[in-house]
Amino acid sequence: MTETLILGAVLIPCLIVAIVFHEVAHGWTALMLGDPTAKEQRRLSLNPIRHVDPVGTLLVPGALALMGAPIFGWAKPVPVNQRRLDDPRFGMMAVAAAGPGTNLLLAGLAAIVIGVTGMTEAIIAGEGGLVATVFTYFLLINIFLALFNMLPIPPFDGSHIVEGLLPRPLARAYGKFRPFGMLLFFALIALVWFAPDLRLFERVFYPPVEWALDRYLALASLF
Repeated sequence: MTETLILGAVLIPCLIVAIVFHEVAHGWTALMLGDPTAKEQRRLSLNPIRHVDPVGTLLVPGALALMGAPIFGWAKPVPVNQRRLDDPRFGMMAVAAAGPGTNLLLAGLAAIVIGVTGMTEAIIAGEGGLVATVFTYFLLINIFLALFNMLPIPPFDGSHIVEGLLPRPLARAYGKFRPFGMLLFFALIALVWFAPDLRLFERVFYPPVEWALDRYLALASLF
């Protein structure tokens, strides 16, 4: 139990930082592209209280950590009004990409710190103290959030990018599935939970996470 509490004490702050920067990146990008909605609602702040969803940012990740399940979470979405963007089609794609892009940047900064402080070999060997553990999880959480949010399932960021890339007739057809996106998402979660023998996460999602982690640890080695 003590180890689980320590793990939660490490994971939840890392998750909060990753999610807050992710959401603020959406808002700042929208502002730069003509939509001040997030600024008007005082959401361009790194104060986690303005972004934390008690269920999605605290309870769900904490419960998943206790159960040993894959950890994910969410914050209160930063409001974006596509119609206020200077170029609604391109602007929405850029706003969507800003969140995962920021997580990949944070992962890069974490990798540099890992390299500069000489923790690379210890992390690769699965060793190291509390500081190494914190940076390892911060790196993993940001990689996971970036890739997870790029899923082409509404309302995740990947769906906005796909919709912007599709020809307009196909984009309109794709947009009709938006109300059913969360149902599909929870169906996938249920499939992972109730059919573990399929090893859906291990076969589909873990390989790109592991590939990205290897790339970031290679970056750390350069320092």
